[in-house]
Amino acid sequence: MILSRESRRLRRRKMEERIFRALMAVSILIVIGCLVLIVGTIIWKGLPAMSLSMITQIPKGGYYLGKEGGILNAIIGSLYLASGATVLAILFSLPVVLYINVYTKKRSRLASLTRFSFDVLWGIPSIVYGAFGFIIMVFFGLRASLLAGILAVALLEFPIMSRAADEVIRMVPRELLEASYSLGATRLETALKVVVRQCLPGLLTAVLIAFGRGIGDAASVLFTAGFTDRIPTSLLEPAATLPLAIFFQLGTPFPEVQQRAYASAAILTVLILIISLVARGLGKRYTRHIIK
Repeated sequence: MILSRESRRLRRRKMEERIFRALMAVSILIVIGCLVLIVGTIIWKGLPAMSLSMITQIPKGGYYLGKEGGILNAIIGSLYLASGATVLAILFSLPVVLYINVYTKKRSRLASLTRFSFDVLWGIPSIVYGAFGFIIMVFFGLRASLLAGILAVALLEFPIMSRAADEVIRMVPRELLEASYSLGATRLETALKVVVRQCLPGLLTAVLIAFGRGIGDAASVLFTAGFTDRIPTSLLEPAATLPLAIFFQLGTPFPEVQQRAYASAAILTVLILIISLVARGLGKRYTRHIIK
């Protein structure tokens, strides 16, 4: 009687395991299928419009009506904007994250409140950051420019980078910090020479996540960065971005220009892919500093 119960229990467990394995396999297939479908659709629709002149020339007269030119201004503008915003986000997020993990206690109320604030800021729609940036522009008498766009996107990236970096740093064993203190290191030395080095691959991933969000966001730069057919040479000049270029191209009634929008989306995807590969390579390079 006991053996029969045990055998039924084992069969039930095996059945549950098979069901969950099947569900996990289906979930993986759905994720991969969605990725392939999205990228495949973009490439299929944008490949006929892809050309060397598209990435080496700025828009010429009538470009959005189907005439000659390219989106070099949007490519360089997106890189300028996302790079500047990411640098600003690093300068503000890394000290905050190191402070709540190294200088405060493990169950500090300040640390909990800070993490809660990150979560709230992460959930705010990007259009709100754009509206806030627009209010700041009006207050200081600024016009739409690369600088205003950098500030708005930096606000957008700040909670994303901070929360991701915080999760990485929290995985550092407390014993490692105590060992550093016992050897005479200060909290600042421990934060910079031990914690940052230990978490460097994860921190690079956090930067990548924030950079990808910044370079692909349109709402936060719609009112702040403006749009121009020229490459900005100053922080006070307006700057074009790839998301807005895609938006404007899709909004035209010309099929040729709409194809260029998909080609622009493919270029944006390739840029993010290259950045991902570089970050992965750097992460593997610095993994040797990690204590396992």
